Amino acid sequence: MQIHPIVKKILSTLADAGFEAFIVGGCVRDLLMDREPKDWDITTDATPEKIQELFPEHFYENNFGTVTIKTGSDDVAEIQVTPYREEGKYSDKRHPDSISFAKTLAEDLSRRDFTINAIAMSADGAITDPHDGQKDISAKIVRAVGNSTERFGEDALRMMRAVRLATTLEFAIEKDTLSAIVEHANSLGAISSERIRDELIKIIESPRAAQGIQLLEQAGLLQYIIPELREGIGVDQNLHHIYTVWEHNLRTMQYTADQNYSLVVRLSSLLHDVGKPRSKRGEDRHCTFYAHDVIGARMAKKILERLKFPLDIAERVVRLVRYHMFYYNVGEVTESSVRRLLAKVGPEHIDDLLRLREGDRIGSGTPKAVPYKLRHLKYMIEKVSRDPISVKMLKVNGEDIMRILAISPGPIIGLVLNSLLAEVLDNPSLNTVEYLEPRVRELARKSPTELRESLEKIEKAIEAEEQEHMKKYYV
Repeated sequence: MQIHPIVKKILSTLADAGFEAFIVGGCVRDLLMDREPKDWDITTDATPEKIQELFPEHFYENNFGTVTIKTGSDDVAEIQVTPYREEGKYSDKRHPDSISFAKTLAEDLSRRDFTINAIAMSADGAITDPHDGQKDISAKIVRAVGNSTERFGEDALRMMRAVRLATTLEFAIEKDTLSAIVEHANSLGAISSERIRDELIKIIESPRAAQGIQLLEQAGLLQYIIPELREGIGVDQNLHHIYTVWEHNLRTMQYTADQNYSLVVRLSSLLHDVGKPRSKRGEDRHCTFYAHDVIGARMAKKILERLKFPLDIAERVVRLVRYHMFYYNVGEVTESSVRRLLAKVGPEHIDDLLRLREGDRIGSGTPKAVPYKLRHLKYMIEKVSRDPISVKMLKVNGEDIMRILAISPGPIIGLVLNSLLAEVLDNPSLNTVEYLEPRVRELARKSPTELRESLEKIEKAIEAEEQEHMKKYYV
């Protein structure tokens, strides 16, 4: 790997103007590991004002002296250039109380987080490595620069970053550095949920996601991020599982990471059985976890809200956790049951639900991720995919109901539509104007209370049927 030509040009421009300039941090580490850098960072003894003069195409909106140069290139659109700097105390364990510009590269490198990130490289490839970062790269070790306690006291998020680097680079955390993390793990509480979430996402999206979560636990950090997951440690399961709840959740997620599935599927896999410890009844191989999907969905919602995940991601994950226990056995489940599943989950989420089920199977110790019955379900889903599964697909809509009944908008319209949908889910051939319009008049004769009770009765009957199926497998 070589320094990108655009980056070299910026280094040369600074050098021609009489300033020192080096690439620094993760990009140097990546080059030394023969990996393509994702970002390029430059450090220099030029002041922000001088940097801006030399590079008119830039923006400068921060308190750290960093000038972001706009290159106009598609592959390296922006490059950050920061003057050598020193940092004052970190009273809040998040931000330095003050920042001043340093005079030498050595001073700048001494304030960085880890030795593998405290290496500088000049345009001609010369290395400056005062903290033996190259040695730690060779040994595959993440080690704090200088005093570990001081580094983590400056920014507590560095503890999570150590875990993330070890996970993504396939390194180990050096003994004293890990001990310092365990000792100061509780200071992670000073860090914003958004920053913690971003580091967690990088861990979960890595190829070694399960090892990353295990390392968070080993470092004492998980209890300050997702303590609910820890409830599954040592919790044995029933005869359909060979792993504890904790092990099962991690193995399920690792399968989805191995398949390079989306963040939503990985999060759902990690949290899908988070409700099991709270729903467990019995202690032997015939113990049960009834309603753990419902309990888990509520827990997942709180976890994702606490970590400030975007609403669309949180809603999709909660939906998958809630419905991951769908029952399907060839010859036992009808087309109407498949339509109801599609209606509950949403056609746009069904593929993710099946991916979660694949991981769930592998996480349980079964050898096949996609057995015949799961393939058969996919066939059934495709077969009924054109059948009505939402009120939007009915041959009558709210305006039709208002016209037929000569009424204004009101709650009765939704109740009638959902009552019609319940009938059509069982028999799609009823989805015709000729059947539905007269049926609207019949349903309108019932009171809103009667309509609600009818719908609740149908839903309870379906739920009872599903629970009976689940009991056969102690789930």
